[in-house]
Amino acid sequence: MPSIPAHSGSAETVIVGMSGGVDSAVAALLLKEAGFSVQGLHMTNWEGDDDAYCTAAEDFQDARAVCETLDIPLHRVSFSLEYRERVFAHFLREYAAGRTPNPDVLCNREIKFGVCLDYMHRLGADRIATGHYARLERGDAGPRLLKARDVSKDQSYFLHGVAPGALADTLLPLGELRKDEVRRRAHAAGLRVFDKPDSTGICFIGERPFEDFLSRYLQDSKGPIETPDGRPLGEHRGLAFYTLGQRSGLRVGGKPGAAEAPWYVAEKDASRNALIVVQHHEHPLLMSDEFDVEDVHWLARVPGVQFDCAVKTRYRQGDLACRVLLRGADRAQVALRHPARAVTPGQYAVFYDGDVCLGGGVIASRRNSSTAALRGAHLVSSNSLSSLEGS
Repeated sequence: MPSIPAHSGSAETVIVGMSGGVDSAVAALLLKEAGFSVQGLHMTNWEGDDDAYCTAAEDFQDARAVCETLDIPLHRVSFSLEYRERVFAHFLREYAAGRTPNPDVLCNREIKFGVCLDYMHRLGADRIATGHYARLERGDAGPRLLKARDVSKDQSYFLHGVAPGALADTLLPLGELRKDEVRRRAHAAGLRVFDKPDSTGICFIGERPFEDFLSRYLQDSKGPIETPDGRPLGEHRGLAFYTLGQRSGLRVGGKPGAAEAPWYVAEKDASRNALIVVQHHEHPLLMSDEFDVEDVHWLARVPGVQFDCAVKTRYRQGDLACRVLLRGADRAQVALRHPARAVTPGQYAVFYDGDVCLGGGVIASRRNSSTAALRGAHLVSSNSLSSLEGS
């Protein structure tokens, strides 16, 4: 059953972020059934120049139909300017630097639980709500962010950067539910989005080819594709267009003297503008047992300068056992119990103690202590924190 905190005698006003999907629709439904005074708000964050891949108009119509069925008012607002300044600009800078960012984390912190939360309060909201799959546990020390009961849908990874004060004002009605139960409730309530497919990918890119989108904003910067020992295999169009572990789009198959096996991106050597590729899915150069994290944001008090916990280095990854060594207020060094594949600079490392989300930060550099000689100069990263540890 959904876990929704009780409210005071007079109905509190809750504004729900209505995306036009089934999750936010059922979040509004559950809150109304619980006795809250519910309103909806549909937010637009992207105004691009290619409507063929944009579903914003359809999503708004779905949100409006849901609110009409639930008999609740719907507000509409655009934060496209703020999104371009606070999220998209960072996205482009990271790709230009050869890293692979996750804009959804920044969107939650800066937009949904930032400027949009402030806007909802100006509209008269006592609290806000979203259709995220995660749980909030209230206590004297403030809210604790927990994984959703439906681990396959858990979205706490994307919420780890939200300020505790914003979480204190937030309700997450779906945290106890499975996705099939959410769809069943939407169908029973006559909500037309009950079988609407989940949105996937980055919101402003939609279903369009990612490389085509990125090429609108970043220029090609061609360079060599090489094996770890320096054997040339081809030419890449720019390091920004590739990510660690990537298999498709390399166009280096069928090389003389090479095995008939897929090639994978193992490293970006920015100093030489070279893309290093290897064969075999779990090649040693794709594996890391240590990495550094910067811009760490803690949601919960950690037990000391050094402690054991679990970490995710990407969404939908199982928990990885690790030991964390703090390097100041917002930096950390992480040692994994077992090596992990394609730990990627620019992505987020999010830490957990059981179901409790401790916080997280941006992966700055990675290492594999057992293959240091093999990795050589190819894995020297300008983003490494090692040069900062003595400062």
